[in-house]
Amino acid sequence: MNRYIALLRGINVGGKNQISMAELKNGCEALGYLDVRTHLNSGNLLFSTTIDDTHFLSTTLSTMIKKSFDLDIPVFVIEQTAVQDILKNAPDWWGSTDKGVYDNLIFLIPPLTIENFYAAIGPVNEELEQETSYKESIFWSFDRENSRKTKWWSKTASSKIRGQITIRTANTVRKIATM
Repeated sequence: MNRYIALLRGINVGGKNQISMAELKNGCEALGYLDVRTHLNSGNLLFSTTIDDTHFLSTTLSTMIKKSFDLDIPVFVIEQTAVQDILKNAPDWWGSTDKGVYDNLIFLIPPLTIENFYAAIGPVNEELEQETSYKESIFWSFDRENSRKTKWWSKTASSKIRGQITIRTANTVRKIATM
C-alpha cells in the first residue's frame, strides 16, 4: 500500500473554484482510496492505494473533480515518502521560525521541468528572496514585509507556467508529510 499526497492547484481561493473538502474526501473514497484525509481548505489531500502510478492517479483525480465539481483543476500527486525526502534535503535557511520570512515549497506539475521553470520565471531578487531546487521542487523564501517587491511573487501568479506549479508553505508541507 502506497501513501500519496495530492495537491490541487488554485481551489478555494478568493471565492473561486470552490470544493468542499468533505465532498472531495467522499469522491476519493468512492474511487477506492483508503485512509483519505484532507488538510486545510486549500486542496491538500492524502490517501493510500495499491496503485503505483502518480500520473494515473493525477488523471483519475482530475476526472473525478471535473465530474463532481465541474472544475478543471491541475492535480499534482506525489508519494508521501518523496515529500519526506524533499524535506530532508531542505536548505538550512528554509523553514525557520522567523515570522518575518515566508517559506514556500514550489512543486512542478509534470511535464514542467526545473529548466523550463527557471527560464519562465528568471532569477530571484537576492536582496529579498532565496531559492534552491531539489529534484523537481524548489525551496523559496522571502521577506514578508517586501513580498510585492520580490521578483517571483507576481511571476508565480501571472507567468505562462502558473498552471504548472503549485505552492505550499513550509508548515503545510511538514504537516502533510507526516499525516
